[in-house]
Amino acid sequence: MEHKSGFVNIIGNPNVGKSTLMNALVGEKISIITSKSQTTRHRIMGIVNGDDFQIVYSDTPGVLKPNYQLQESMMKFVGTALTDADIILYVTDVFETIDKNIEFLNKIQKTSVPVLLLINKIDLSDQEKVDMLSQKWQQLLPKSEVILISALKKFNVSYVFEKIIKLLPQSPPYFPKDELTNRTERFFVSEIIREKILLNYKKEVPYSTEVVVEEFKEKEDLIKIRAVIYVIRDSQKGIIIGHKGNAIKKVGTEARIDIEKFFSKKVFLELFVKVDKDWRNKTNELKRFGYLQ
Repeated sequence: MEHKSGFVNIIGNPNVGKSTLMNALVGEKISIITSKSQTTRHRIMGIVNGDDFQIVYSDTPGVLKPNYQLQESMMKFVGTALTDADIILYVTDVFETIDKNIEFLNKIQKTSVPVLLLINKIDLSDQEKVDMLSQKWQQLLPKSEVILISALKKFNVSYVFEKIIKLLPQSPPYFPKDELTNRTERFFVSEIIREKILLNYKKEVPYSTEVVVEEFKEKEDLIKIRAVIYVIRDSQKGIIIGHKGNAIKKVGTEARIDIEKFFSKKVFLELFVKVDKDWRNKTNELKRFGYLQ
């Protein structure tokens, strides 16, 4: 039996639904999802296996112009995803202007890799606008196949999957067939906590935080986790903790519930807050947090 394997990299601007699509294609919640831009910071892989295929999906940060070293590192993940893909899923949506980040689209135009251009959130638009967008995108990226989807409603996601299977190159699997992702348990715990921070705090605070799991001890009936939330200013520490600790308690409760669902086991979660001034521009800290090699 011939076997197919390949890297399918999901690329696009912030807030177009890349992580929602990733989770729909993988069938598990691999990437965190919020309505805020820059939710995804790392390149996260989700692996789907069949008897005769292995698809290695890769969710990437939204394309942006960097303002500090952390964002420069995020864009390096995107650049790498352009060069090592067997198939590119370029995701846009019905609200995005076509000429946004035209410099990056020029790179997509030049690639020899098959490109599926996915117009997401079509359930939030009308037929006339969607048809017009489809034609414009086809003109801009003539070598790509334009597919209309709703990742949230899972409309046409199965069709995208079928197209991927057809385009996959022949290859043995890259990862063991029982693996779901290349990320560790600690990584997913930190991402769940970071998702709750994004959902519960406003303005710059969520973008100034990083979460590090310092202890992950798993017993038969309980997982004990200690995590530190790093911020860049003393004032942000107070905001994260909140009046009488109410804010961080809320984050901890919401995170613990999701972590218990993720591992199907009871969890004891402790959260602490520390100030690490300007960590987003410190090379050593970005290495420690996994953004640099």
